[in-house]
Amino acid sequence: MCSFVVLTTASDELRPSGGHVQTDIDPRNLIGRKAFDRNGTRIGTVDEVYLDDATGVPEWAAIRTGLFTRDAFVPLEPSELVDGSLHVPFDRTLIKDAPDFGVGRHLSPDQELQLYHHYGLDLATPPPFPDRNFGRLAGTEDVEA
Repeated sequence: MCSFVVLTTASDELRPSGGHVQTDIDPRNLIGRKAFDRNGTRIGTVDEVYLDDATGVPEWAAIRTGLFTRDAFVPLEPSELVDGSLHVPFDRTLIKDAPDFGVGRHLSPDQELQLYHHYGLDLATPPPFPDRNFGRLAGTEDVEA
């Protein structure tokens, strides 16, 4: 798990896309984009993008859901950029019910985990360490007399 840095600078440049949000897309291009749920209902506007500290990969977006409402975090991995807008494959109700951690600061590993669970996304578990024979334990050597 890791925390995230926030990008809040909007860019006027639009890169063509149409697939999943990937690392080759400048996350600043997401700021200010309209966001829609899986049914095509408008959720709001992308307010901030959160990057993984270790990899720099965009992982979460904070969507401003209305003038007097809070931002809702949505995962970027299953989301798509289509015709200049972000399409999130979840229902609007689920998105609006996402845990509220406030915006403008890092997400803690616990907060990130809560968001993954909220959206029913599986976290990849690290592969088990392979069994290795590192030799004998100290003090168990055969002693010749």
